[in-house]
Amino acid sequence: MKKRYLLAPGPTPVPEHVLLEMAAPMVHHRTPQFSAIFGEAAEDAKYLFQTKQDVLILASTGTGAMEGSIVNCLSPGDKILAINGGKFGERWGKIGETYGMSVVWHEVEWGTACDPAAIKKILDDDPDIRAVCVQASETSTAAAHPIEALAKLTRDRDDCLLIVDGITGVGVFPLPMDDWGIDVLLTGSQKALCLPPGLALVSLSEKAWKFADQSKCPKFYFDFKKEKKNLANKTSAYTPAVSLVIGLRKVLQDVKEDGLDVVHARHNRLARATRAAAQALGLRLCAPDSPADSCTGFFVPESVDGAKLVKCIRDEFGVTLAGGQDQWKGKILRVAHLGYIDTFDVVVAISAVEMALKKFGHPVELGKGVAAAQEILLEGY
Repeated sequence: MKKRYLLAPGPTPVPEHVLLEMAAPMVHHRTPQFSAIFGEAAEDAKYLFQTKQDVLILASTGTGAMEGSIVNCLSPGDKILAINGGKFGERWGKIGETYGMSVVWHEVEWGTACDPAAIKKILDDDPDIRAVCVQASETSTAAAHPIEALAKLTRDRDDCLLIVDGITGVGVFPLPMDDWGIDVLLTGSQKALCLPPGLALVSLSEKAWKFADQSKCPKFYFDFKKEKKNLANKTSAYTPAVSLVIGLRKVLQDVKEDGLDVVHARHNRLARATRAAAQALGLRLCAPDSPADSCTGFFVPESVDGAKLVKCIRDEFGVTLAGGQDQWKGKILRVAHLGYIDTFDVVVAISAVEMALKKFGHPVELGKGVAAAQEILLEGY
């Protein structure tokens, strides 16, 4: 028998009490009973997003909300700025190109955050840019972008939106949509929301809704104005993911009970502990100057095949971590600490990394990384 641990940055573990909620007998989605659940989840989602605006709930992954944000707020021929610092920043530009937009690519070195001063210069030099598209947390590199600073650049520009992929940011670290002036913020269910994949949440500012009134992109399923109209009746335009919405209501109740400040502090503590552990083991962090609190990435020793290391930790040790993508494939490990992950999950992850490195012949002092993590993890008790 082998106990397995899911410690990759999505999907993340689902709490047992939430699984039980979702295991209840199916209910019809066009009934007052389900509308009450849907409406409660949508209302509590405003607390998560820290907004007074509606939060739409879509039966989709986060990428659907990314696509929907583009097609609802913009038109073919519009110019957008895609901040490309990893696989998901690249996705913004690809979506824009698919819908006939002129994409201004701003390349950011993997593992670093964009420089707000550089973004300001681009916007000042090119007033035709209608949207800045960015990740709050670039999951492929474990780096966080300075969303508050970027929002300061766009919130007073009536003709330019800030569209933020918060898929591994919302519910992990502060992203107060209204206070900062974020125009579009989105997330997915399988990250900090502790649910299986299949739900996307997205909210638009008043400015973004004005853009939506002018949008000429074709849209059918991802029609945000249609979803907003149906949300007023506590339902969705099309068949919702009933069980996931039931689970969402429970998760959001838990978030409100704990308080966002507590939730954010927990993620920060787990992140700091994981980073300290990697450094204690002499492993170079992927994003040392702008680390995200969603997951920690670090380079494996050059003498070790990273792809084989990930496979060993998953298949032999029973601990699922994530490897690298594209140019970092086989070179890094990523340890998640978002959602239903807590103190001793980090201990498990770090001890598995230590044991695997030793198994692969890398000189490592067993327990050194775990000890460094424990010093920080103890802050939570």
